[in-house]
Amino acid sequence: MARVFITGSSDGLGLMAARRLAAEGHDLVLHARNEQRARDTWMAMPDAEAILIGDLSTLAGMRHVAQQANARGPYHAVIYNAAVGYREPRRLVTADGLAHVFAVNTLAPYVLTAMIRMPRRVIYLSSGLHRNGEPSLEDLQWQERRWSGFQAYSDSKLHDTALAFAVARLRPDVFSNAVDPGWVATKMGGPGAPEDLSKGAETQAWLATSDDPAARVSGRYWFHKQARETHPAVRDPAYQDRLLETCARLSGVRLATFPTADAVGSARAQERSTHH
Repeated sequence: MARVFITGSSDGLGLMAARRLAAEGHDLVLHARNEQRARDTWMAMPDAEAILIGDLSTLAGMRHVAQQANARGPYHAVIYNAAVGYREPRRLVTADGLAHVFAVNTLAPYVLTAMIRMPRRVIYLSSGLHRNGEPSLEDLQWQERRWSGFQAYSDSKLHDTALAFAVARLRPDVFSNAVDPGWVATKMGGPGAPEDLSKGAETQAWLATSDDPAARVSGRYWFHKQARETHPAVRDPAYQDRLLETCARLSGVRLATFPTADAVGSARAQERSTHH
């Protein structure tokens, strides 16, 4: 049995993953943006261990969620699922002066990764649209460019995928992966999405808890349990480092990247003992 924390799990793919993991007997800590969504989540998942509340569009909200998560931890796995979509018709700006899509989709998973005690497994929700992402880290807040919700979303998913690969590179004691759930008929994906909704949460749940040796790997980008190629920038350590430095500067939070060889061996041994 594993304990798993899932961000953005009041509906959509996050809730689907929670239901799948609960059916397998795992313990779930969930997350909702506000009190009303938390109440709805309790109705949908009454057996959840806890539902954390916090708005991931603000730095204060990110920190608050991380503090709550640590108080409830540790976890075997964290699924960074929370995101907003590509239909924002204009550039929305958060209380911190950040573009809304960037704050929720890029900076929030970075801050939570940096602040939450690192589990054995981390999974970042990406998208096939990450291949349309612009690897330049200039004008991330869309102050100079003409606004495009589609491009902002694609950029953010490129960031998430690169973050997963950066954690895999810098924290060899952790299994860190990115998942494309497919274009499925969630609130974000829309009713006309063509792909199999039942498979939308399968891979992230599998990576979070499976004993399958294929799931106990790091630095992969997955689609329906199959490793796929990524945008070339994702695998570029220099790009990863620039992204991490940018997020650290904007958030005031720095990702720790210092496991020792002994720590790596101990982590792998504990991972094996957890499952056998």
